[in-house]
Amino acid sequence: MEALRQRATPRPRRGTAAATRGRLISAAAEVFNREGYYNTDSNRLARAAGYAPATFYKHFADKRALFLAVYEQWVTSEWATLDGVLHSATSPATRAARVVEIVVQIHRRWRGLRASLRALVATDAAARRVYRVQRRRQLHFLARLGRRDGAGAEADAVLLFTLERVADALADGEVRDLGLAVAPMLAQLRTLVRRRIESHPMRSTPRRTAD
Repeated sequence: MEALRQRATPRPRRGTAAATRGRLISAAAEVFNREGYYNTDSNRLARAAGYAPATFYKHFADKRALFLAVYEQWVTSEWATLDGVLHSATSPATRAARVVEIVVQIHRRWRGLRASLRALVATDAAARRVYRVQRRRQLHFLARLGRRDGAGAEADAVLLFTLERVADALADGEVRDLGLAVAPMLAQLRTLVRRRIESHPMRSTPRRTAD
């Protein structure tokens, strides 16, 4: 894997602690996605954001803590986008197609970050605990949509796992390498999401807009 280029990053102006933390998270997301979790260190992550290593340790205990903060922000951003789509004034089929499109795009964009996440969660108990917390957030988001078909959290978990696993397989080239057609798989994902939207007791049909 190509090493992280050590070009100078302009030092940011002094700002709030929240702004510094946010800049570290944003810069680290790109580094982790490009280089992988195991191919960088806290010093390089600090420099990527334009800070000295001492600044890094004022906000994060170590590289793992920063990586998990990146993942938490990633989940928050993805599901905020999906929430806007799911509550838009369009048909269930249109919303489902858009949800699938967004998830696949995001997983392709952040393929390296997600690969590092899977590797870290498989071997690190602390990372696994944080990962489970984010999973519960995702399931809670789906639960808040409500259901009228009587299905429980298990049905939402199957949808979540299926959507993410297929999106990862598309992003990683697994689907291509197995000689599988992409279009039928996307169609099946859209069907699963549409059925979930249609199970929403209040919003399976779009709201009317004022004339």
